[in-house]
Amino acid sequence: MLLSPDLLTSRGEVLQHLEGDLKEHIGTYLKKVEDSWQPADFLPDSRRDTFFDEVRDLREKAGTLSYDLLAVLIGDTITEEALPNYEAWFHQLDHISHHRDGGWAQWIRGWTAEENRHGDLLNRYLYLCGRVNMREMEYSTQYLINDGFDLGTANDPYRSFVYTSYQEMATNVSHRRVGQLARQAGDDGLSKICGMIAGDENRHARAYKAFVASIFELDPSEMMLAFEDMMRKKIVMPAHYMRELGVDMGKTFGHFTDAAQRIGVYTSADYCDILDTLISEWKIEHLAGLNGAAEKAREYVMALPARLRRVAERMPVPQLEYRFKWIS
Repeated sequence: MLLSPDLLTSRGEVLQHLEGDLKEHIGTYLKKVEDSWQPADFLPDSRRDTFFDEVRDLREKAGTLSYDLLAVLIGDTITEEALPNYEAWFHQLDHISHHRDGGWAQWIRGWTAEENRHGDLLNRYLYLCGRVNMREMEYSTQYLINDGFDLGTANDPYRSFVYTSYQEMATNVSHRRVGQLARQAGDDGLSKICGMIAGDENRHARAYKAFVASIFELDPSEMMLAFEDMMRKKIVMPAHYMRELGVDMGKTFGHFTDAAQRIGVYTSADYCDILDTLISEWKIEHLAGLNGAAEKAREYVMALPARLRRVAERMPVPQLEYRFKWIS
């Protein structure tokens, strides 16, 4: 049961109230470890006599993937493997209790544990597929963790939950589309891998969207201002500093996003579609009790999708095919 917004006067009180609700319903957003899939479920088992035959089959199917699709898959993997940064970022947010048995601590640990499987699974697939220069990819992963990121959220949980809502929806789209393209290329194994990861991302997105929806009920004006601020800055992906050995910070990420746009894995239109979804699910048009500044923020956010679509329609699809050091 939500409290009256009049009774909550600070972000700390809002987050403390949400923590009790989160702890009660955490099973809605996270699966038990014993009920979760594991990377080993989708890869050849080295204990079996058929291991080398299974690896040979995996390599043959991976050979059908296009250059851009493989590049996007590698970039997705590097992004997933920078998980230590993301967990550390969560622990820096203001007003998030870290008491071991508290709802927020349980969420951070459980989310991290589920996400950790994604990089493990994709990394092993790429190692076995035989098309990837693993050392070059590992340089990029280490760089990404070492360089960190700046998401524009500072330590504000309101802005951070807008960001994670957006980012989890975007990764769901990306993994799902890679899976669809892998199936079209004849790699059903990779398609299933990406589908399982996309399912996790979708479930995590539901959690973050629920957090924001609850904050809108408890602290509508401040939440609206946080939403507007993040949209003015534009949501950047956590791997925006991605680079290869000998390449300036961020340049590799630009080529990675170009490849994703070329093959339709994640495009400017998807960015707009996600914004439309959030506006609808958070009922932005019908929010009540906003102060003057928040009303102006709402006007900006409501008009933004149409403006972004006009810009996206004028943007050409990148044609230059960059040669990544990751790909043999």
